[in-house]
Amino acid sequence: MKKKLRLGLIGSGFMGKTHVFGFAAAERVFDLPYDMELATIADVTLAQAEAARAAFGFARATDDWRSLVADPEIDVIDITAPNALHKEMALAAIAAGKHVYCEKPLAPLASDAREMADAAEKAGVRTQVGFNYLCNPMLSLAREMIAGGELGDIRGYRGLHAEDYMADPAAPFTFRHDPAGGGALADLGSHALATAEFLVGPITRVMGDCVTVIASRPDGKGGVRAVETDDVGRAFLRFKNGATGSIEGNWVATGRKMQHDFEVYGTKGALAFSQERFNELHFYSTGDARGRQGFRRIEAGPDHAPYGRFCVAPGHQLGFNDLKAIEVAGYLDAIAGLGPEPFNFRAGLRIQTLVETIQTSSRTGAWLAV
Repeated sequence: MKKKLRLGLIGSGFMGKTHVFGFAAAERVFDLPYDMELATIADVTLAQAEAARAAFGFARATDDWRSLVADPEIDVIDITAPNALHKEMALAAIAAGKHVYCEKPLAPLASDAREMADAAEKAGVRTQVGFNYLCNPMLSLAREMIAGGELGDIRGYRGLHAEDYMADPAAPFTFRHDPAGGGALADLGSHALATAEFLVGPITRVMGDCVTVIASRPDGKGGVRAVETDDVGRAFLRFKNGATGSIEGNWVATGRKMQHDFEVYGTKGALAFSQERFNELHFYSTGDARGRQGFRRIEAGPDHAPYGRFCVAPGHQLGFNDLKAIEVAGYLDAIAGLGPEPFNFRAGLRIQTLVETIQTSSRTGAWLAV
């Protein structure tokens, strides 16, 4: 009989709901090492928490996240609260001996993320940061092809994460516009940076350019509030393997809903990918005969693990919540000691360090080492 693992979730918004879907799907798709119990959910008000409890299937609800963290019955704390609250919540959970699953960015500052990573490692708890785009079987295939030399020596990389949910200047100021929220580079560019290093390897130098496009927004109280964070964050990159490239995080990209894209160029071939069609990877090979060359589509299917866990036939496609389920399954295996942490707090610190270095470069106008 499997051991029961009790989950405490902080936050019932979009990401909280997505995490619950991830746990629910993972239990049915994978042979997990635990039986999951949705124990307690916490939110700002008891009414919100009770509504989420009923909708998501938790046993209990509370408006006091500290009592949730202190509950000796809870094994895993899942944090989907606003970014500025991650550090306090995570450190309290770690001090209570809980495993911690936290949405990205891990913390507003690299110094905070370092404190969180150090605390988790000292306590011996398992951690996970929500970078579920990396769980796509097509990204694993791309990394395998790059590592296997199918593209030859890697020369160039282009990465982009663009959406338009902040494109309207009449949209109100949110926690994401506060410096503690991080701006577009931290919110979206972090995904582009994580994908770049996942595929090509360590980034060693950056040159940043962060731009505030909409200087002020309605404050929700009849006035306006100045925006200090970037709406678009870009960086030129130098990789350890000699490749060069660029990334962009952009939340004012009119018309774009989920453009988490990349292109990789090598001496023998190239890859192209778009999150808006994320069951496809496009591959160009210089080994193809003249007159027959061009990007060809590789379609996701059961040959690309763990796609087959979800569907026995190619072309039926995975969805965003399936990537969350894959992430959850990997994390629970790590808690059980069956594998490494897929993307732990130390990895989250790495991304925040890259973000801060790019932000500093943007202010100074200089190339900076990471």
